[in-house]
Amino acid sequence: VQLQASGGGLVQSGGSLRLSCVVSRFNLDDYAVAWFRQVPGKEREGISCISVGDGRPYYSVSVEGRFAISVDKAKNTVYLHMSDLEAEDTAVYYCAADWRTPELRARAGSSWYSPIWDYWGQGTQVTVSS
Repeated sequence: VQLQASGGGLVQSGGSLRLSCVVSRFNLDDYAVAWFRQVPGKEREGISCISVGDGRPYYSVSVEGRFAISVDKAKNTVYLHMSDLEAEDTAVYYCAADWRTPELRARAGSSWYSPIWDYWGQGTQVTVSS
C-alpha cells in the first residue's frame, strides 16, 4: 500500500488549495482515507475522512463548511478541497488509509480522527499567510 500526497503550497488568507492523495496497491473501495494535519509541538489532528465504498464524508469541527473531501476512483485519488483558508490552517498535511472505516471504528469505541491508521503518505506543507 502506498499513498502519495501533494498539492501543498503558500496561499493567502481566504484563498483555496486542493490537496491530492494518490493511492496504489490496494482496492480503494475496501478502505477509508483520511486527511490529518500537524504543526510542530502538537498532536496530529484528524480533519476529514471518507469511507470510499459508500462515499460518506466526515469532517472535524475546525474545517467543516470550508473543506471538502472527494474521491476519483478512476484516478485512485482522494482530494481535499480547502477554501477560506486561515493562518491557523498552516500545517503539514498527511493522508492515511485503513480498512477500518469510521463506522467500524465507532462500533469498536474508537474514532476516525485518532491518528491510528495503518498506512500514511508523506506530508505536504500548507502555509497560509495572513
